[in-house]
Amino acid sequence: MVGAGIIGAAIAYFLTQAGARVSLLEAKTPASGASGASDGAVSVASKRPGPMMRLARESRAMYGQLAADGLLQGIYHPRPTYLFARTDEEVALIARQGAEMLDQQERILSLTHAELMQRVPGLGTHVLAGIKVPDDGHALGYRVVDRLLQAANVVPQRHTPVRQLVLSNDRVVGVLTDQGVITADCVVVAAGLGAAPLVGLRDFLIPRKGQLIVTDRASQSGAALPGPLMSAGYLAAKRRIVLGQSSVSLVIDPLTTGQFLIGSSRETGFSDRQTDVQTVSTLLREALAVYPLLARLRVIRTFAGIRIGSQDGLPIVGPHPTLSGLYMATGMEGDGICLAPLLGSAVADMVLDAPARFDLSALNPARLGALPLQLG
Repeated sequence: MVGAGIIGAAIAYFLTQAGARVSLLEAKTPASGASGASDGAVSVASKRPGPMMRLARESRAMYGQLAADGLLQGIYHPRPTYLFARTDEEVALIARQGAEMLDQQERILSLTHAELMQRVPGLGTHVLAGIKVPDDGHALGYRVVDRLLQAANVVPQRHTPVRQLVLSNDRVVGVLTDQGVITADCVVVAAGLGAAPLVGLRDFLIPRKGQLIVTDRASQSGAALPGPLMSAGYLAAKRRIVLGQSSVSLVIDPLTTGQFLIGSSRETGFSDRQTDVQTVSTLLREALAVYPLLARLRVIRTFAGIRIGSQDGLPIVGPHPTLSGLYMATGMEGDGICLAPLLGSAVADMVLDAPARFDLSALNPARLGALPLQLG
């Protein structure tokens, strides 16, 4: 297993539950990439219609079951998501998203301006309308990773970057690290930023930087939200629609600590983790316009995370189209937290040649067609 983020940890957990032995290799430390820099949203509200929305609903249900069974108790928490719109164009977009969620049997509640103001006291007066998605949830990525690895009794080999795959004829039989070759019956590449060069997908996987802000605690400020506020601009970015002039996809997320996480930019092609004054200022300006009570808080931290997406906007999950013994689970672009239980279970089934319980056909690497995969 290459990559100890939330997807790699979930696959390792489900493999060990089925009796497999797993060696987990991590270039840095567990959850040090996108899994540790995420907002923890287990959200159907944010997903593109089609397979991603369907899979998100199934995976969110698994979170609830894993929490009820004790594995993720105290880590996964149900909470609503509030989509909001500030222009007529945005109102139309969230209405479209709501209709598509209803098509997937998702519960929603459409809210007028007055109804939003009643449910979210302190909301900016220029917010026109919204949708409440009551069945969403939250789980911090690094806590999920830690719990899954403990339950799997898997100790990651930290600071062990994989340099290339080892082949015998057309089968992957191991990986090359700085410590030498590690052989295996099969290899699963569940890395984020490191996956593109490893499996030759440099032209298909795309880094996107997201800058975020953390405030101090709101206990004395009066600021409180029943769930995250997600802008129509975030939905537009997922759908690759341009709305207005904003360069950020605003989400205001109340943390269990009483702090707020404000994000984020979506900077395609950037893989550095630097923040800049202009982007942070834009995030703050838009957040204050939507939720003015944030003005009572202080910014205590800014940071950036890197999410790896794909050219067609869908993750790459499944067996390699030409090399046996190789499986891929990458290109999540911010959806890894939500999809982790389902993809962990599904990839474990693939590796063990067990009957498929989920339809991942839309994510299959075979869709890459004739794209050359130069390994090593």
